[in-house]
Amino acid sequence: MSKLTAAFGSSHSVMLTCTLEDWQKGFKVFDLKGRYFDRQGDPVSYDELLALAPSNANDLITDEAIAKRYHAVRDAIARMRADVIAAKLDVLLICGDDQHEFFSDDLMPPFVIYYGDSILNPKRKEVPPGPEHWYKRAQSLRQEEHGDVHYPVNKDLALHLITGLTDKGFDVTSMRKTPPDQYEGHAFSFIHRFYMEQGSPVPVVPIMLNTYYPPNPPTPARCVAIGKAMRELIESFPGDLRVGFMASGGLSHFQAEEDLDGDVIDALKRGDTDFLSKLSVKRLQAGSSEIRNWLVLAGCVGKDFDMEWVSYNPGYRTPALTGTGLGFATWRAKGTIQQTGAKAREELHAV
Repeated sequence: MSKLTAAFGSSHSVMLTCTLEDWQKGFKVFDLKGRYFDRQGDPVSYDELLALAPSNANDLITDEAIAKRYHAVRDAIARMRADVIAAKLDVLLICGDDQHEFFSDDLMPPFVIYYGDSILNPKRKEVPPGPEHWYKRAQSLRQEEHGDVHYPVNKDLALHLITGLTDKGFDVTSMRKTPPDQYEGHAFSFIHRFYMEQGSPVPVVPIMLNTYYPPNPPTPARCVAIGKAMRELIESFPGDLRVGFMASGGLSHFQAEEDLDGDVIDALKRGDTDFLSKLSVKRLQAGSSEIRNWLVLAGCVGKDFDMEWVSYNPGYRTPALTGTGLGFATWRAKGTIQQTGAKAREELHAV
């Protein structure tokens, strides 16, 4: 039977495709119009958030401090790509959120599995030159440079998950093809563009979770339960596939909350799904809602996987400490950690 052999968690924030100058300058203007929540989960304005900032906030957003975080994150992306490639997967399940890409408030399913033969990431549209277009330019880098790419999907495994989860009492929305003129969302295109070998991508199973939009985002406990059920179905799938799982999104944003992110990462290290199941939904609002994708991962890996590596940087970018908690992590089955990525990473860096 098939087997889960590796798991990964990665932010997919537009910060990851921005330049250092964008980090240091662009967001200081962009974030003034953002939508924010305080630590109790209540809506606040940028000015109200600024009033709550600690006294050392300005020290955290100097050009030097931002540059240090920027370069640490670039290193983390390189490490993550090397780990994904070194895992030698036959298929990668990607759990990410749909942000009004395929779905709208008129029809917003809580949990979707895509089972088409392939999924499209299009050639990027040309962005006008000029510094005022920096944000659109960064967004466009999630799409293809040279032409449309139809990435392969493992349809058989997708259907196995759809039918199996339905049998286990989960209400799964199935999706066989994309609507005309639409393409995979940013949670999936980022993974394809930055973590897979171009020209020989690993087949995927796109799993879309409604993390953002009321009234029906899954509870933390439901996310963990879905992950546990998927693990059982992976290991009942015929064949001898090496299966990976990727949580795409998070961590906290649009203000970087080190306390929330630290609690989540520590629980993931412990395999403490009980703690994660009881996270307050009031804290999982706006971009922080994407932590739900990591909760599905936590249920999937259980306690028989170890977090081999984690990188975390609070992506502060304004005096109000708006930004994104930029997190990256790799899990391996217990007893196999020393057999994985180090040699492959050395070879990749040498290329």
